[in-house]
Amino acid sequence: MRDPVSPLSPLARHDLLTVTPGAWSRVLAGRPDLAGIPHLAGWAERGWPVIARRRGPGEDAGLVAAGLPLPPALGKRRIGLALDPGSVTPRPSLTLAEAGGAAPAAWHPTIAALVAHGAAHGCVPRVFGGLLWQALTGLPYLSDTSDLDLLWPVSLDRAFLAHASLDRAFLDGLARIAGPAPMRLDGEICLPDGFAVNWRELHAAGPDEAVLVKGLLRLELRPVAALRAALSPAA
Repeated sequence: MRDPVSPLSPLARHDLLTVTPGAWSRVLAGRPDLAGIPHLAGWAERGWPVIARRRGPGEDAGLVAAGLPLPPALGKRRIGLALDPGSVTPRPSLTLAEAGGAAPAAWHPTIAALVAHGAAHGCVPRVFGGLLWQALTGLPYLSDTSDLDLLWPVSLDRAFLAHASLDRAFLDGLARIAGPAPMRLDGEICLPDGFAVNWRELHAAGPDEAVLVKGLLRLELRPVAALRAALSPAA
């Protein structure tokens, strides 16, 4: 079992957290605006997670900022929560290969191509967005207009960097897969420092431009040339 989250723990955007059922009940008791919303009362008891989010202005820095999205049938509402660090524990996200069975059949060839593309470049894609929540909960999060949202993590491990190559060739390959795909292929490359950059924005940007990177606590503009150098096999 993983240790509870410390207020100083290095969480990143999209990290999943398991909440103890007792703490969940206390949180809901203090949120009358959430009363009667389907699925919420038993969320933690079913083992369904919440997701780390950026803390809003004025929110208590001693609490863990988290949230969850409701399915489209419930308005796609995003529910923000502030949780005691001792009540949550980190849990692994799902890889694309693990979640792929919950996707529409029309997506399966694209998913297979993406898994193979990741393997060729030394990276295992993880899911977020609708496919993640549908795979975790079994609730209908995906529709005909849903995107496929992926995270492509870059590890601090030197052995990983020796064979990973999330460089221009990687981005070009993603674009080739995205072109004929039956869904929009979106997502981010997750950098070792906890920030992430949208792969489409990085692919489209010129070498002298800067792109937005997102962290759990702040946003930054970073030069494209530096990002591409950091993602090259020689980094």
